Amino acid sequence: MDVLAVPTDRQKGWYLSLMAPNTKGPTFAWLDPSRLYCNSQALADCVKDLLSPFQNDSVDLVAGIDAMGFILGASVATTLGKGFLAIRKAGHLCIATQSQQYTDYSCREKNMEVRLDVLKPGLRVLLVDQWIETGGTMKAAIQLVEQLGAIVVGVAAVAIENTEGGKWIKKHYKHAHCIPEKLQEQFDRHHLELLRVENTPVTLTY
Repeated sequence: MDVLAVPTDRQKGWYLSLMAPNTKGPTFAWLDPSRLYCNSQALADCVKDLLSPFQNDSVDLVAGIDAMGFILGASVATTLGKGFLAIRKAGHLCIATQSQQYTDYSCREKNMEVRLDVLKPGLRVLLVDQWIETGGTMKAAIQLVEQLGAIVVGVAAVAIENTEGGKWIKKHYKHAHCIPEKLQEQFDRHHLELLRVENTPVTLTY
């Protein structure tokens, strides 16, 4: 039984109102999308929306970024009937890897890595993450895929903010996200007026 109610009239993006705002302070992400994953219909509709722009594209493999991108990426892969590749933070894979340095949304320098025995020249990969804020993490994932000769079919995330990095990704790669245009500005300034502090979902209208 799902723990969250599903509206009878499900508009595109209805599940965004299930997300929970930050209640722990500035060291945490400003919004927690994982709450929508607790509802099977919300997760299914989110995946459907993310795949909509890629219906006519050939995808050989789905790659998700450590860690929350694993949830959406695996769901997308299962829906497509394709395999799933985990792009991990450095130090978690016990095999030969390719690594790439990047700066995450909190301005910390990190490294990510991918195994060498999957990505091959010409392989068509759909990259999935939960959120793209500064774009640094996704850019590094794109570099890893392309360094090994594979092709980035596109990029998908619940939200792609209009930061410098987010705009770069939107300009150079086919992309999908779940944010209605009328709400984009609210997401960009990290203040979604549709959510209440007490984590009670409200009806999404736009």
